[in-house]
Order: sequence, then structure tokens, then C-alpha cells
Amino acid sequence: MNREFKTIGLIGKPKHPETTKTLIALHNFLTKHQYNVIVDSRVSQDLGIEGVISRPLMNLGEEADLAVVVGGDGNMLGAGRVLSRFDIAVIGVNRGNLGFLTDLDPEAFDEHLLGVLKGEYISEKRILLNTSIYRYGMLKATNLAFNETILHPGKIPAMIEFEVYIDDSFMLSQRADGLLVSTPTGSTAYSLSAGGPIVSPNLEAITLMAMFPHTLSSRPIVISANSTVKLVVSLNNEENMMVSCDGHVHIGVLPGDEIIIKRDKNNLHLIHPKNYDYFNVLREKLGWGSKLF
Repeated sequence: MNREFKTIGLIGKPKHPETTKTLIALHNFLTKHQYNVIVDSRVSQDLGIEGVISRPLMNLGEEADLAVVVGGDGNMLGAGRVLSRFDIAVIGVNRGNLGFLTDLDPEAFDEHLLGVLKGEYISEKRILLNTSIYRYGMLKATNLAFNETILHPGKIPAMIEFEVYIDDSFMLSQRADGLLVSTPTGSTAYSLSAGGPIVSPNLEAITLMAMFPHTLSSRPIVISANSTVKLVVSLNNEENMMVSCDGHVHIGVLPGDEIIIKRDKNNLHLIHPKNYDYFNVLREKLGWGSKLF
């Protein structure tokens, strides 16, 4: 049986008028129904509400039962990377463009949100990728990705060369514009634009796809989410390569570096209203055909 929520955290993009408008409406709605409300300290001043309780995002994750993220998928990615380490559920109010991860309508969230707060929701766990970069055997950097980790040539377009290992077994060497390693959540993001497969979020899988490979035989491959991916960057490359996590964190990579990508120990607890249907979302966002009969 789903749990009910008592303490609600509100998260959004600072200094964004439409987001602020929705956050104020949510705060008023939740306090009216006598829920405890905590606002992310980055946006609390924007609300202009006297006596609002605010916390930094890390503390909000510790104290709240449910986080309501207002914005687009990018806001959900940022919040998800932080909140995945806490025992907190997350739901989104769409103030972005596509909104694959944000279910609630900012102009009509009342009924669906009230149902969610009373335990009427669909729950799922979304995996994240933990990416570590090693240089001469020493850890240089580590970060999380909710959508994808990408090895690419940096700011200057160029072909790069690398080897790919799965669970220490050599898979292939590749010359390409980069390699994209995606979660099921990320399969409808950059990976989709690059021609990768759409992976249902209830599958525990990781997708690897070379970006503009210098071969006609290169194809995306889907592996177990419990596998470890190792990329070894060739010594023949120039020194301007990067690893990007969700397009948010960019880490410099040198020839000879090893990049280890594996499933993070934590999942994000994402929830949806009872009427949520993943394939309905795909039809709406991607313009797929409706039923014939």
C-alpha cells in the first residue's frame, strides 16, 4: 500500500516568473490543506510569503516526504541527482517544453496532487549512472547522471578513439565523435535525438551508442544495468576531450584516462498520478498515431 505524505518540499528555478507563480499556488494549496511545506532556499525569497519555511536542497531531502519539482525535465534532472540519496518521493509540475518527467498541469494540479498526497499514485524507481575518471590509476573526478554520460571531443568537433569494455570483457574499439551511455530515463532525451532506442523505464538496462561512428557496422547496444562500462581513451587523441553528465557537469579527459560508468547505489523514487500511462506520454510527446479502432 502506498504511503501518504505529510511534509512537502517545493523546488523550482530561481527568478523565473512562471515557476514562481506555480510555487506560490502550490504553497497556498498545501498550507490550506494543512500539510507541512518546506521551500528550497534558492527560490524561497521569490515567493514573497511571510514566514515561509526554507531549507537548502540537501536538508529538504532529509526532512520532506515528497518533493514537488516545478519546471522542465532539466529541473527534474538536477533535483533528482541530489534527492536520489534520500528516502523521498519526487513528482513534477510541467513548466518546460516536452515534459517527459513532469506530469502535473501547472494550471490544474489540485485534484491529481491531492490524490497523490493521499497515497493514490503510481510509483517507480529510476536508475542513475555513477561516472568516475581515473588517471594513472588515481581517481580524478566522479559525478552522477540521471539521463546520460557522454564522452566527446569537447568544444572542437573531432573524431576521437577509444576502447569499450563491459564487465572487464573487451567489446570493441571505436573511432567516432563520442560515445553516449544512457539510462532508460535518458533514452527519450539526447539518446533519442541521436537515433537510439526508447527503453521502457521499468527495465534495468543501460544503452551504449557511438555518436557519428567512422564505420557502417556500429549499432546501439543495450546491456544490463548491473554491468560496469569501462572506456579507455586512446593515447592517439588530442587533449581537448570531455565527459559530460546530463549536459550539466563537464569534466576534462586526457589521452590514456579510464572512465568507469556503472549504476549508482541509489535510485530516484519517482511517482505519478493514478491516470499516468507511459505510452500515452510517448504518443503525446512524439506525435505517434492514435488508436485505429
